[in-house]
Amino acid sequence: MTDWIKSMAARWTVAVPVLAVVLLALTWGRSLPGVVVGVVTLVLAGAVLAAVHHAEVVAHRVGEPFGSLVLAVAVTVIEVALIVTLMLDGGDKSATLARDTVFAAVMITCNGIVGLSLLVGSLRHKTAVFNSEGTGAALATVTTLATLSLVLPTFTTSKPGPEFSTVQLTFAAVASLSLYGLFVATQTVRHRDYFLPVAKQGEPSRPEEEHAEAPSTRTALISTGLLLLALIGVVGLAKGVSPTIESGVEAAGLGHGVVGVIIALLVLLPETIAAGRAARRNHVQTSMNLALGSAMASIGLTIPAVALASLWLPGPLVLGLGSTHMVLLALTVVVSALTVVPGRATPLQGGVHLVLLAAYLELAINP
Repeated sequence: MTDWIKSMAARWTVAVPVLAVVLLALTWGRSLPGVVVGVVTLVLAGAVLAAVHHAEVVAHRVGEPFGSLVLAVAVTVIEVALIVTLMLDGGDKSATLARDTVFAAVMITCNGIVGLSLLVGSLRHKTAVFNSEGTGAALATVTTLATLSLVLPTFTTSKPGPEFSTVQLTFAAVASLSLYGLFVATQTVRHRDYFLPVAKQGEPSRPEEEHAEAPSTRTALISTGLLLLALIGVVGLAKGVSPTIESGVEAAGLGHGVVGVIIALLVLLPETIAAGRAARRNHVQTSMNLALGSAMASIGLTIPAVALASLWLPGPLVLGLGSTHMVLLALTVVVSALTVVPGRATPLQGGVHLVLLAAYLELAINP
């Protein structure tokens, strides 16, 4: 019976990503009726769960921090493609699309995923333990990238409005790529031990503590391909249902920024589930790698991509945050620093981060 269940689980995690991509090809660029939207939503949810499964297979094979890096980069690359595609559609709303999406990703990862992971880890194991050196380095990089890309444009004077000039945008793009590349080198080569899961006493977890046998290279390669298919399906199908979401948001009298929040929540759902599962296994450092790595990749890859795309995209590129969002970003940075410094957290810290996310979502609905 157990073997049958495992066999069925393996089959659906292979079938659903393929089905998601096929459904994406059939529905791309078309107006979808209500029944089809319902089917797309179900397949979208299945693709999210399949992506989490294959990401965990790859992570188990390559080990940390490479496993969390694979999922973070894969999701962000496809997210960037989605942003550029939507910006190509033109319109006044596309001017702030990159800013809104990146900021939503930062708030969801730094408060939502971090808060959920700390809450789950501390409730299950009394105290959530992680490496403050690696997590602090990641937080410092995210803070620098967010400030350079999302805060400074509000105060520059070379162009009217919260926009960068061409030279300033080029500098922001090069700086983002450089910092992201430097962090990846630090995380995976020079100081990899700073980003490994730690035990209760603060020492790196030993390999022998992992009881499950690592999958073969062939299995990991197949899971990598299926992970990419699942993520393409997640982002593409999310774009397909976005007109329905936009109509619902407009009918409810909500701001257009809510659409970006909903899409960001859908796109980041695989990482959220993976981080929650890692926290349950007392691998909170893996959860932190996923959260902060996703925030960093979202800024470090999106800003250079939209800077390049702005050469042929119509209309302005607005990156600067408003005053309300800058206050939320500053509060997130301060609270995150206080959370990271001790290297351990209780349910209180997780709750604080989740309240910050709730405040962001509430202000998105009622600006």
